[in-house]
Amino acid sequence: MNASHKYDYIIAGAGCAGLSLLVRLIASGRFADKRILLLDNKSASGNEKTWCFWEETRGYFEELVHKEWDTISFKSKHFVKEYNIAPYRYKMIKGGDFFTHCHDIIRQHNNITIVQGTIENLSGKTGDTWVQYDGIKATADYIFNSILFQTPPLRKKEILLLQHFKGWFVETFEPVFNPRIATFMDFRTSQHHGAAFVYVMPFTAHQALVEYTLFTASLLEPKEYEAGIRDYMNHFYPSVDYKILQQEFGIIPMTNHPFPSANGNVIHIGTAGGQTKASTGYTFQFIQKHSEALVNALIKGRPLSGLSPSTKKFSFYDSVLLNVLATNKVPGDKVFTQLFRKNDAKNILRFLDNQTSFSEDLRIITSLPIFPFFKAATEQIYKV
Repeated sequence: MNASHKYDYIIAGAGCAGLSLLVRLIASGRFADKRILLLDNKSASGNEKTWCFWEETRGYFEELVHKEWDTISFKSKHFVKEYNIAPYRYKMIKGGDFFTHCHDIIRQHNNITIVQGTIENLSGKTGDTWVQYDGIKATADYIFNSILFQTPPLRKKEILLLQHFKGWFVETFEPVFNPRIATFMDFRTSQHHGAAFVYVMPFTAHQALVEYTLFTASLLEPKEYEAGIRDYMNHFYPSVDYKILQQEFGIIPMTNHPFPSANGNVIHIGTAGGQTKASTGYTFQFIQKHSEALVNALIKGRPLSGLSPSTKKFSFYDSVLLNVLATNKVPGDKVFTQLFRKNDAKNILRFLDNQTSFSEDLRIITSLPIFPFFKAATEQIYKV
């Protein structure tokens, strides 16, 4: 083995999870003597994506927050309400800002090598941990892998839905948006494809991200996403002239398949490590919690597997909701309408962030349609 291909740590995948972990390793000041390889098959600019999340305090990437809101709204055909979510703030980070920030930090450290190459295989056997890319085999003590090489093979009663979305950054020629309020979910759109909603993230009175989102088993034709956004704009902002400044498209797997936290000395991070919440697709904050836990474990010499912030309790809740949505026991718009009609948004956010106690869980759970959710829970428990 060529000495130039031996590293202490290899980060396979330079997306949100890989970069979040690497900049935290750097910031700790404890790994300057470690040889680190950052490996990905492409050079990501991140301009085509955004991340939205909520938190109570200043976050690790606070300086990158493009816009934040302390008021959100939920809308459906029979229920509309605004919620002040303080002490939470709903925040947005643009991918381009995130990638530029992280790479600016990384480039200042000579112990880190950045390689663009096609990852072909990896192994985490003790004493023989390696990744192969472009015919080169590089070894390391640990590999942190965020690449989901294939759709996971589902076992009985495991569910896979796709959260897929198309967003337009629009600019209107007259002031039509309220920049104080983010539309968290607006189900006042056609449900003929399945659970579908629009969220609107207003930056100014003239500019906003308008995103058409679905929770379904299959993707739409490209023109159908365009039609979804256009119909929404025409219906709720009639006669408003606007131009499209930028577009984004994404697909997030929502599944109760149990992703392994590690295979030997390959530690899985990001979606590949189960950091995407199965019932909502939210990932950014779970990545941050996992990254912090990994860095702390490395510093203290503790095991790196099993550090996911999720628990069996919340994984079960996610499975039940996925079952309800996948089998259409209750249409998605009705599920979320009842959830927001009967609960304060702050409690919902705590629940979706896996932070509620069992008594708080019960208040949320009993606010939902009892019999369909009980049936779904039974199916998930007994795998019938």
